[in-house]
Amino acid sequence: MDLQQTKDKAKKFGKKFLLFLIIGLVIFSIGYYFYRTYPVSEGIRSGNMIKISEKGYVFKTFEGELHLGGSQMMTKNSIWTFSVKDRGTYEEIQKFEGVNVKLYYKQLVDPFPWQGDTEYLVYKVELVK
Repeated sequence: MDLQQTKDKAKKFGKKFLLFLIIGLVIFSIGYYFYRTYPVSEGIRSGNMIKISEKGYVFKTFEGELHLGGSQMMTKNSIWTFSVKDRGTYEEIQKFEGVNVKLYYKQLVDPFPWQGDTEYLVYKVELVK
């Protein structure tokens, strides 16, 4: 076998290896994205809105706190922290600060940093009458 044949075989092998590596990386990335954004549970929590704010250095996220209904005293266990999915929902929640509300949320396995500080993402709010 001469040198040129060896170079051609090495080049073929390198191209195949690179193709499989790229395909594998794409498949892994798609799987990892779905893992991080997979909702573990969905639910509703109701209580008194304490605060809602926009915060963050690199990724600006919307974070809030809800004093859960049924609890008379405000303790660490009676406050539920959450993140808000989008600006429209954030602005709607701002209107209900200090009022009893129902928050609809999805709990994610492990959200990305731009999705919020908590694993609970609120996507809808309703006023409790």
